[in-house]
Amino acid sequence: MLIHPWDAPRDDEEWQRWLAAHDFGQLAVNGPAGAPPFVQPLHFAYDPRRGEAVTHLARPNPLWPALEANPTVLLSVVDDYAYVPGPWQAAPDSPPEHGVPTSLYAAVQLTCTARIVDDPREKAELLNRQTGHFQPEGGSARAAAGEEPYGRLLSGIRGLRLAVTGVRAKFKYAGKRSEQVRDRIAVGLGERGGPRDAAAREHLLRRSGP
Repeated sequence: MLIHPWDAPRDDEEWQRWLAAHDFGQLAVNGPAGAPPFVQPLHFAYDPRRGEAVTHLARPNPLWPALEANPTVLLSVVDDYAYVPGPWQAAPDSPPEHGVPTSLYAAVQLTCTARIVDDPREKAELLNRQTGHFQPEGGSARAAAGEEPYGRLLSGIRGLRLAVTGVRAKFKYAGKRSEQVRDRIAVGLGERGGPRDAAAREHLLRRSGP
């Protein structure tokens, strides 16, 4: 992922705050020689204090042998994206049709060392951490090895602890464009009102400030 200086996060808090609200991504695992990577969509719970993300997958998942062979993985999250038509990006002294279309988006990529969790007690603890993240209001029984209702199901999954060893983050929101062009893009996003236009507009305006 290319990160220009104007697209880089201003500090760690910026990407951590964004990632705290985005807990679904894609886990990329190196495949066998000559084969493409395995890419697994999944929910995860990230804990910045531990520098760790946790998740779990079904035991029949085909990526386990690849993980065992090489535990270095990439957890990728992308959201708040929007297409910007060319005329919105045209320089003030250029015809609208000469503007260059582009994409706006936020992305965080966590390089991690994966550790597979098979111990039933540790898997139960991992599941309870995930459930606590996604269901802070409760409503589900706690998982415990050898106990109902989930104990007998633990053998059907394997847990994953992903220790974060590197972070690459990007907020591509017209950072190198003039104030006039950024204002035009913000107006266009507000008027279009697409599924992620409001979030993209918020990032653009936020990063245009001091």
